[in-house]
Amino acid sequence: MSGRGNFLARVVQYVVNELIVDRLANNPSFQRFAVRSSKAIEEMAQKGAQTKEELTQQLKVYSESFKEEISRSLKDTNKQQ
Repeated sequence: MSGRGNFLARVVQYVVNELIVDRLANNPSFQRFAVRSSKAIEEMAQKGAQTKEELTQQLKVYSESFKEEISRSLKDTNKQQ
């Protein structure tokens, strides 16, 4: 008995799912929403990649400055001794 009930529930779920997907796919408002959402996500991904690149460049500059400062400090320490 539960096997038939489970099967029936899956059939109903499939039919409802197909109806919803079909209606949303053909709905102009939903299509506009999907396009806008896609563009917004794409822009955020591009901004994220750009920010990552900028931070990487800044980190390289800071690490080089730090390296130079440490080298200078070590040379000064060696001169004083």
